[in-house]
Amino acid sequence: MKFRKAIKKDIISIVQMIADDELGKTRENFQIPLPKEYLKAFEEIDSDKNQELIVVENEDFEIIGTLQLTFIQYLTYQGRIRAQIEAVRIRKDKRGFGIGKTMFIWAMNRAKERNAHLLQLTTDKRRPEAIKFYKELGFKDSHEGMKIHFE
Repeated sequence: MKFRKAIKKDIISIVQMIADDELGKTRENFQIPLPKEYLKAFEEIDSDKNQELIVVENEDFEIIGTLQLTFIQYLTYQGRIRAQIEAVRIRKDKRGFGIGKTMFIWAMNRAKERNAHLLQLTTDKRRPEAIKFYKELGFKDSHEGMKIHFE
């Protein structure tokens, strides 16, 4: 597997993976051509040195996974950096082969390379399998997360 920074031509594959699950289907708008909002978001992510949109390719150069790392500078913890991992997806036909674990190990190492003192994530409570997986990787449910959506 090869990990690399996403480029513009990868966006269709990424959005397709994000939309291809029970929750993604309810909030994404995957169609070709992609709505311009996705391309604008990619440009914003790509231009930000604290954002890394990553794709994972197999030996045939097919995109089989994606994740986004955000590096957040804090004053807490004596001004240290946190890494946030989001939008982790694996192509449906490639799930169950250990790719997710490999992706998280890669992300943990990348966060350490950037001198982050922790890697954090949020996950929907309606994803019990994902929560179990994260705990097996060593993540602890140490905080209660809250959100407010603006319409």
